[in-house]
Amino acid sequence: MHKAGDVVLGGLFQVHFFSVFPDLSFTSEPQETSCHGFDVLGFRQAQTMAFAINEINKNSNLLPNVTLGYSLYDNCVNLGVGFRAALSLINGQEEEFILQESCVGAPPVLGIVGDSSSTRTIAISTVLGLYRVPMVSYFATCSCLSDRQKFPSFFRTIPSDAFQVQAMIQILKRFGWTWAGLLVSDDDYGLHAARSFQADLAQSGGGCLAYLEVLPWGNDPVELRRIVDIMRKSTARVVIVFAHQSHMIGLMEEVVKQNVTGHQWIASEAWTAAAVLQTPDLMPYLGGTLGIAIRRGEILGLKDFLLTTRPDLHYNNSYENNLVNQFWEHTFQCRFAPSSSGWMDGGGALCTGEEDLENVETELMDVSNLRPEYNVYKAVYALAYALDDMLQCVPGRGPFSGRSCATLQGLELWQLVHYLRKVNFTTPFGDQVSFDENGDALPIYDIMNWQWLPDGRTKVQTVGAVKKSAFTSEKLTIDEDKIFWNFQSKEPPRSVCSESCPLGTRIARKKGQPECCFDCILCSEGKISNNTDSTECTSCPEDFWSNPQRDHCVPKKIEFLSYHEPLGICLTITSLLGTFICAVVLGIFIYHSSTPLVRANNSELSFLLLISLKLCFLCSLLFIGRPRLWTCQLRHAAFGISFVLCVSCILVKTMVVLAVFKASKPGGGASLKWFGAMQQRGTVLVLTSIQAAICTTWLVTSSPAPHKNTQYHNDKIVYECVVGSTIGFAVLLGYIGLLAILSFLLAFLARNLPDNFNEAKFITFSMLIFCAVWVAFVPAYVNSPGKYADAVEVFAILASSFGLLVALFGPKCYIILLRPERNTKKAIMGRAITK
Repeated sequence: MHKAGDVVLGGLFQVHFFSVFPDLSFTSEPQETSCHGFDVLGFRQAQTMAFAINEINKNSNLLPNVTLGYSLYDNCVNLGVGFRAALSLINGQEEEFILQESCVGAPPVLGIVGDSSSTRTIAISTVLGLYRVPMVSYFATCSCLSDRQKFPSFFRTIPSDAFQVQAMIQILKRFGWTWAGLLVSDDDYGLHAARSFQADLAQSGGGCLAYLEVLPWGNDPVELRRIVDIMRKSTARVVIVFAHQSHMIGLMEEVVKQNVTGHQWIASEAWTAAAVLQTPDLMPYLGGTLGIAIRRGEILGLKDFLLTTRPDLHYNNSYENNLVNQFWEHTFQCRFAPSSSGWMDGGGALCTGEEDLENVETELMDVSNLRPEYNVYKAVYALAYALDDMLQCVPGRGPFSGRSCATLQGLELWQLVHYLRKVNFTTPFGDQVSFDENGDALPIYDIMNWQWLPDGRTKVQTVGAVKKSAFTSEKLTIDEDKIFWNFQSKEPPRSVCSESCPLGTRIARKKGQPECCFDCILCSEGKISNNTDSTECTSCPEDFWSNPQRDHCVPKKIEFLSYHEPLGICLTITSLLGTFICAVVLGIFIYHSSTPLVRANNSELSFLLLISLKLCFLCSLLFIGRPRLWTCQLRHAAFGISFVLCVSCILVKTMVVLAVFKASKPGGGASLKWFGAMQQRGTVLVLTSIQAAICTTWLVTSSPAPHKNTQYHNDKIVYECVVGSTIGFAVLLGYIGLLAILSFLLAFLARNLPDNFNEAKFITFSMLIFCAVWVAFVPAYVNSPGKYADAVEVFAILASSFGLLVALFGPKCYIILLRPERNTKKAIMGRAITK
């Protein structure tokens, strides 16, 4: 199809489906390649280019002094035919031509719109790139064409497959599909898409491929059966297909045979709008398909232009009119004489050329869903705007050497490529058209959904879009309420190899399987994961521990001997009870201080002993409650001094008993002068002061302090008082033990001395209890963790204090309160007189 003009643009379109090659042997007569199988959509695309050029010629603001022409060729869906057509277009260019002169032969072209196939475009653009002939494709999507080193003059108004892949990955992420199968055609389109899909999917971390299979060309039932069998056995419920509709026809025949249902199909733009697949037989399988479609556009005036398409009976031999005749025969099921297409030579009604296009259903007139045509429209305008920008150049301000401008008379095509790179305009439909550094247009896709209506009809509904501007990344918008899901649940399917790992678990990869296949392992104690699908668990801070669900850290339980727990309450009550008993006994002794029994047992030391026992009971309270610095420092000092005061009193009482009985013997009176009241007080004071000095030295050099101990329990913080200096603590206990043993030995020696009430026996018994308790205390204390160590020490204090209280003052209180007749001097001295 040709139209003369000052400047001619070339075009390559798919107007026929099939081609028959001639016999190329040397003995045969030369023949042309014959094409057959009329493609109405390809013819509409070619007509769209013709319409766009006519519209530009009528536009006084665009190329006002230049008339555009066109030269359109049919590629017959064949690489050889398309390649010959492209060479035919560019071979007519002379080195220099002048508009005023009439050119002989085919007019030269300044650019080519096409081709529709990636494979053909790669071959053609490789050659055209050598001569920098601009080529703007409307349907070639292979990402390989973005290589400016190989294809320096190639541009396209359809997004690259690289963006289509990104759009599909975004759809997978939107619905949580991390496990999918990928089927591709065995050509540049499919194989490059597969390579790009694998790389981008791995980079995005959005999922894994369960399988990747290449669909065969032609009829290969064995291979198709194997591929469909893989689909049927796979757990992936999503199938992505980068292929042409011819591949899908053979594939779906096998899918129907094996009745493989329950899959969510995702279609590439090559078969999203394939009406041949939208049949009642295939919709049970393909219903609900989500497809990537070329941006739909509106071209005002195109329908009226197409209505002018009419055969010219006077020029029946021209190829252009022959194409129109073929369309006419195809649409109205009639024939010209002779037939232009040859398929109705045997009969049928004759075409008059007066048939009405408006009264017949034909794809040519359906302009409600213009997609490839819209890209053709934009491609023509891109070349026109580039040429317009070039012609508006002001000499001396041009972009080329010496600030020169390009002219039509001396145009070199690389100069037009320069302007084509800078094209930026907006279509009447509102879409911006420009090219990036790789010659790719700003990508935009529609998201389509194959809907199976209740009445059995099929509808391809637009449910969203994917856009990318010069300043923003890909943006996916989907109206999920419009989507038809071909499942009983009417919800998106689940397609995962392994379910998402919940909070509190981590991913453990399965050996030899894709990264989407994994087990979920519960985080170990003390570690958490607060995100789904965590690859590792994070440790909690020192004072925190993981909760049972392992999804967040909680403060560790703080453990110490508390006043609020049963053990602490019991020990507190016992301590207060002992203090109360001491106070009662002290009151009894004070009240009966004038009686012989109290006076005979050294009342002053008895009072001091009761006070020290009361202090022993009270100091145990310092071991209960949250450890603080002052309680840690005071508890052992108070304990040590109180017990030394107590044991010192007992020791002095024992020594006094021995001195009294020794003085009763001839010549022993001198011993009593060393045990007068002053000497007794001085001895107790000196012995207690030694312990006070030990405690002071210990507190100054290495003071006990509160400590958070996490070694006993991982999930607990044990608050305890560390002794600071083990030697200091050992000296403190050792000194108490030394005095206790000394008191025990002296009392043991005086146990058989004659007296009606010999206190040495009770001292011996009390010191035996005291030593037994503290001997048992040491191993129990060492082996008790945390608060139980404090409980053991408090128990030892209370046990030894009660032992002394009961053993020393129990018999005396019994006599004072219950046997007052024995609380007389006569009764006390009687036994000694008798003996």
